[in-house]
Amino acid sequence: MVLVLASRSPRRQEILRRAGIAFTVRPADVDETPIGREDPMEHVRRLAFDKAMAVECAEGETVLGADTVVVAGGEILGKPSGAADAARMLRILSDRDHEVLTGICLRTSRRQVVDVEATRVWFRPLSDFDIDAYIASGEPMDKAGAYAIQGLASKFIPRIEGCFFNVVGLPVAMVAAHLEDLSK
Repeated sequence: MVLVLASRSPRRQEILRRAGIAFTVRPADVDETPIGREDPMEHVRRLAFDKAMAVECAEGETVLGADTVVVAGGEILGKPSGAADAARMLRILSDRDHEVLTGICLRTSRRQVVDVEATRVWFRPLSDFDIDAYIASGEPMDKAGAYAIQGLASKFIPRIEGCFFNVVGLPVAMVAAHLEDLSK
């Protein structure tokens, strides 16, 4: 079975490579805008499904679609639109916990499975200096919630509860378990 990753995400690709899961990339082009007051869990489920359905799935292939969001106070924090939006998100996350949700969809020519992983993340209080310096690094600009737990933002995060790789962008243990089930 050939795994097809329906994503350009270098983080997802690295997670799969490090886990020893062979794959090919066939990026999906899907609008990630939430629909109305869409529930965050349903939002990531829908986008993962849409991404998996947006690319060809030949016999013998399994397509993986995924979407990750940060949720704080019921608000979905996607990728920031610019520095001001990144600063707004980091201020929301400062000195509190939030949830990171990743929806996955694995699709073969005969079956599909959709699932969601949730991880709780705690941020220490961030000063204006912390926020400004982090934004100046450029790291937050293409990340859900405007931070990368595996990068410079690691110093802001004293604790997580759940899957670390989910926060990076792909709950690899969940993906591997579903791949095993689909191969039976």
